[in-house]
Amino acid sequence: MNIEIWIDPACPFCWTTAKWVVEDVQPKRDINITWRPISLFFKNSPEPDSPYYEASVFTHGLLRVMESVRTTDGNEGVFKLYWEVGARIHHDETTTFDPLEALVAAGLDKSHVDAFEDETWDALIRSSMDEALELAGDDVGTPIIAATNSDGVRNGYFGPVISHAPELEAGLAMWDGLMAMMNVDSFFELKRTRTDAPDPGERPNLRS
Repeated sequence: MNIEIWIDPACPFCWTTAKWVVEDVQPKRDINITWRPISLFFKNSPEPDSPYYEASVFTHGLLRVMESVRTTDGNEGVFKLYWEVGARIHHDETTTFDPLEALVAAGLDKSHVDAFEDETWDALIRSSMDEALELAGDDVGTPIIAATNSDGVRNGYFGPVISHAPELEAGLAMWDGLMAMMNVDSFFELKRTRTDAPDPGERPNLRS
């Protein structure tokens, strides 16, 4: 199954879900993941005095770099960079690292750092974001997951939002249920108020 996951490196719940899908679900289920950009800077439009402003500007710049990487290294390059910057943001707890260092650590060409402040990438990011919101609605955040269901219809929704990776078998059962819901045209929403902070688990070892 081919799925798409829309990501912004800023979102800890998006990172926790993405890490769970890659580490636990993908080895047990036949899925190929395309990583797509969605900008929380564009989506939320934080004011300059917002505590989220600087971080969202920074991760928006990282999305530009990811899309530049896509032109030379494809989806796999985007994944490598997302995994590198996600580990730095959500495990090392920093949004002050040099994007150039992240590119080098991910084994990617340093020239892509020029995209960080290049606004010409923004139209592509907006287009990808609009595509996600058309599937899932404009009152959602990240992650957004899409897949083609058994009727050949592309469907998508916001989530799953998890605070930490579930036990393996329970998590696989949840994933199967999520994919089954792609086949139900009348399904729109499940919701429970979050009571836990995100816990992404162990830092992925990217530099071996």
